[in-house]
Amino acid sequence: MGKLDGKTAIVTGSSRGVGADVAKFVAAEGAAVVVNYRQKAPRANKVVAQITEAGGRAVAVGADLTTKEGVHALVSAAMENFGSLDLLVLNASGGMESGMAQDYALQLNRDAQINLLNAAMPLMKPGSRVVFVTSHQAHFIETVPTMDEYVPVAKSKRAGEDALRALIPNLADEDISLVVVSGDMIEGTVTATLLDRANPGAIEARRAEAGRLYTVAEFAAEIAKMATAEVESGHTEYVGGADYFK
Repeated sequence: MGKLDGKTAIVTGSSRGVGADVAKFVAAEGAAVVVNYRQKAPRANKVVAQITEAGGRAVAVGADLTTKEGVHALVSAAMENFGSLDLLVLNASGGMESGMAQDYALQLNRDAQINLLNAAMPLMKPGSRVVFVTSHQAHFIETVPTMDEYVPVAKSKRAGEDALRALIPNLADEDISLVVVSGDMIEGTVTATLLDRANPGAIEARRAEAGRLYTVAEFAAEIAKMATAEVESGHTEYVGGADYFK
């Protein structure tokens, strides 16, 4: 018996990296999983295959979360394929990609998070949980400076976190809890790679300051634990190196 048997989870941005591992971890605990991708269908299909081969249930859904159509498609997929929605892991983030609109970071990291939660909330059962994934660099951006290249992303993710926290009373009315998971730089993620490319030595410097950095799988495991952890709504779970920022 898994802790999430009979539950359905949406994990945004789960075709690769942290999100993909979160999807596999919650599936291993019994959840049926909606694996979300924006463009890379083969990657998402591979995650679904890995879950189903391990005896789990999953479906891949292409959805741009910055659009109403994408939000609707993702929420609808949970109900149409699995008949319920009990866990929403808000992992998708961005803002360092080239060729995107100037306000893309805010569209994805704040507006899309709120729009998806508002669409999901009426369908989520009492006792459901929302997990928002962020970074220490974003969570503490108002008090601790970060690299210039990451500032727009950090500020938009903090704006997203604040907007989600403002909905805690609404969530409480429906017996839904919100947990924030804040992590240090994670070895092997796209964001860390881009930051190190723009600011050579950034990963090595942060690793030296923190002692060590979590791997993708280690960070994903901590996020997955928060799906069922007995913590109060609004709790922030710090993963690695947070003392440097506090």
